[in-house]
Amino acid sequence: MATWRRDGRLTGGQRLLCAGVAGALSLSLTAPLELATVLAQVGARRGRARGPWAEGLRVWRAEGPRALWKGNAVACLRLFPCSAVQLAAYRKFVMLFTDDLGHISQWRSIMAGSLAGMVSTVVTYPTDLIKTRLTVQNLLEPSYRGIFHAFSTVYQQEGFLALYRGVSLTVLGALPFSAGSLLVYMNLERIWNGPRDRFSLRQNFANVCLAAAVTQTLSFPFDTVRRNMQAQSPCLPHRGGVDVHFSGAVDCFRQIVKAQGVLALWNGLTPNLLKVRRAVSLFFPTSSSSSPFPCRCPTGCVETPCLVPTVARDPGVEAGSQPRERGPCAALGHLTPHPRAAEHSV
Repeated sequence: MATWRRDGRLTGGQRLLCAGVAGALSLSLTAPLELATVLAQVGARRGRARGPWAEGLRVWRAEGPRALWKGNAVACLRLFPCSAVQLAAYRKFVMLFTDDLGHISQWRSIMAGSLAGMVSTVVTYPTDLIKTRLTVQNLLEPSYRGIFHAFSTVYQQEGFLALYRGVSLTVLGALPFSAGSLLVYMNLERIWNGPRDRFSLRQNFANVCLAAAVTQTLSFPFDTVRRNMQAQSPCLPHRGGVDVHFSGAVDCFRQIVKAQGVLALWNGLTPNLLKVRRAVSLFFPTSSSSSPFPCRCPTGCVETPCLVPTVARDPGVEAGSQPRERGPCAALGHLTPHPRAAEHSV
């Protein structure tokens, strides 16, 4: 069991600012890997480059170096509303799942984080769709001149519901994401051959990377289908440039497997894992220098403010003298995972 306590060393605004600075830096530095991931998932009628580096080099030569950061501006703008919504939702879910003694179980803590991630993703989902559209378009022949033009064009040509195309995959993808987090958490003591409350900062960093690899791999097929649904549009040249044409989420799964095989659902996984690992390594020192203590970051989405369950202690007992089991968030060194990656991320 873990006891829920709010850390009072930073205000809510300071936590959001800390997470925003760290998240924007990590997103900007890993944007070329995000570009390679999305293009590998969607195809964008540009041919198949061998590996993320070849894909980035091809885009550089064809569209210029600025093209490696396509869609990064809207991703950075999305950080603050997404973090604020996720923080508020996480508090509500934790309070809902906490018992009368102020304790919350491991699986409920993971569930609270997953539900909070889903809420924040659904609320800010239109910005994610616009990010995908800006990423897959060719800068030499752009369909959208910028973020606001993309919003207005999609709304006027395709309707309001088009901004939420593929949102159901976010909810479905949260299930394997939560299962992967729980799987990692339940095996941490066996991996490190020691109690969770004695993990060092390096071990917690390794836990985050391990959880990111497992959860991203399990949920990646849902992300691939979601990206294809976001990119496809009858109003764009070549229907958005996607490799396969489909009529819905289930049909998208079927058409991808039929045209390219089952493994095509994991196209772009390698640059995505590299992006998550590098984003986590960038987030840790940045958030540490922005605040008196390290911000905890979720797997696959380095953009969440500090908010974690803490160790329960009896009154008058000094910190560290009475170790007790911490919740999965503290053991993994992060708030429970966001269903994206990750972008969100990052």
